[in-house]
Amino acid sequence: MDRLSNTVRPYAWGSTTAIPELLGIAPTGEPQAEMWMGAHPGAPSRLTRATGAGEAGPEQPLTDVIAADPERELGRATVEKFGPRLPFLLKLLAAGAPLSLQVHPDLAQAEQGYEDEERRSVPIDAPHRTYKDANHKPELICALTPFAGLCGFRRPTEAAEAMAALGVDSLKPYVDLLGAHPEEAALREVLTAILSADPAEMAETVNLAAAAAERLGGAHAPYARIAHHFPGDPGVIAAMLLNYVELQPGEALFLGAGVPHAYLDGLGVEIMANSDNVLRCGLTPKHIDVPELLRIVRFEATDPGVLRPEASPSGEELYETPVDEFRLSRFDLSPGADPVELTRGTPQILLCTAGAPKAGTVGLTPGASVFVPSGEKVEVSGTGTLFRATVVA
Repeated sequence: MDRLSNTVRPYAWGSTTAIPELLGIAPTGEPQAEMWMGAHPGAPSRLTRATGAGEAGPEQPLTDVIAADPERELGRATVEKFGPRLPFLLKLLAAGAPLSLQVHPDLAQAEQGYEDEERRSVPIDAPHRTYKDANHKPELICALTPFAGLCGFRRPTEAAEAMAALGVDSLKPYVDLLGAHPEEAALREVLTAILSADPAEMAETVNLAAAAAERLGGAHAPYARIAHHFPGDPGVIAAMLLNYVELQPGEALFLGAGVPHAYLDGLGVEIMANSDNVLRCGLTPKHIDVPELLRIVRFEATDPGVLRPEASPSGEELYETPVDEFRLSRFDLSPGADPVELTRGTPQILLCTAGAPKAGTVGLTPGASVFVPSGEKVEVSGTGTLFRATVVA
């Protein structure tokens, strides 16, 4: 197995303290939003693999290691199912401010959208480019600290009640629409109206709604906090259409295609299919493609579905999801317990989030991770918490 060196991404919404505290290092004062573990070309993990003579070789990106021998690193079944690349990306995610309100396409939509933009020769790095690849992007976030987010539409009647309670006249048309149509039509019409509103008028509505939410507090307090970070942004009003969720450590959310969501605050372990495809609804200065967004969003009220891991006799606690590109589980290792065998015919990344466990002979500390090639024998022992990321192949 190989100890990984990982890149921390300094996105503006990132916490300045959460990842440094986990790693046990001094904060830099700059946002540290995500630490990436995997083989995404934007920031692949790096490793130093011993040569045949037993000496340390040069540091190299995990992308290059996999490309040199995909079947050896990933296993035949993984390559046959997903192609010669690691299908998932594992992250530490530390939100100090809201992320953009967003949705992800399903696989067919991603393929169609990517082919369309390629045909129209939209540069891959253009600010208005939506589809960076032809893959879908289901994802799972597991809380390490109390973690707040928005996930999926709530019932139109609940959204209408939340808006009406603010007493803002310019919200009344949305309240009326939410009560006048069946669920799908009501949610579609209101989100469309919010995103299509005159920017100056919407900014005034947001400011009035934020002030009212501040006064009311309670269930309205999150909207005041969101507006503090994004004054005048229509995403503040769109957020009232969604379920507000607070996760406790160990709890998780699965985000499938077409489900609008935003992470607001907290530290978590995130895993996703290896894709960059994001369509934004608000809480961002970035490009919003309203027609394409409305094509992708699933306008249906849903329960956010908080996940808790299911334990097995081996001590593995699995977060069940309906996708094959990733499989996330957790091990809480106790002092004096027998080592746990983790050898598997698929690639794995092991991430320590607490304590000082060992993977084989490799000692780990919080934030440290290792890549385990397919079929490589590995046992974990010691004391602490390990997350295991792999695939279903």
